[in-house]
Amino acid sequence: MSPDATPAQDRSFLFVLGSSRADGNSEILAREAAAHLPAGIPQRWVDLNRLDLPDFQDGRHETAAHQMGEVEADLLKATREATDIVIVSPLYWYTLSAQTKRYLDYWSGWLNLPDSDFKQRMAGRTLWGVTALSHEHHVVADGLTTALHNSAAYLRMRFGGVLLGTASRPGRIRADEQALIRAKTFFENDAPPALFAYEEEAADAMA
Repeated sequence: MSPDATPAQDRSFLFVLGSSRADGNSEILAREAAAHLPAGIPQRWVDLNRLDLPDFQDGRHETAAHQMGEVEADLLKATREATDIVIVSPLYWYTLSAQTKRYLDYWSGWLNLPDSDFKQRMAGRTLWGVTALSHEHHVVADGLTTALHNSAAYLRMRFGGVLLGTASRPGRIRADEQALIRAKTFFENDAPPALFAYEEEAADAMA
């Protein structure tokens, strides 16, 4: 565990499912990883596809106050309360699914709520990713990984990386033995503070 990381007994996980298909390969892989978390760590699973959540509207330059609905308020509460947020999204066109991207767009709105402490609350928490893709060369998912990494860097979160598995047809992730092996210890991985590439380069130059 990284220095200053949240002790295991104080952790709570929010799994955000962003597939358009129930019980998809990404979800199966995420549940395999979650099954190996220590007993007693709270887990909450939210299926974005089942939420009546409208498309995000950027209201930063509008005079009227944002009227938050019950679904959005509950999603914000779940996000704020979790120490570890796991984005579970299949690889769609080499990036996140539309449902997942909409959820992250809502983060932008929560940053700009009156008297918002969203950015301060998220700092130091950990962002993870789990995704299934049909391509056997996982490098094609670099765009998705970069999107999550940079989102974590902007909010000064930690980033635990992305658990990748190869599957296309329903349930085929169970045939990816290496992905299932990685899932067993995925949440034990080091999750260092996320830095933008230019910050990493500056830190290396000063080392």
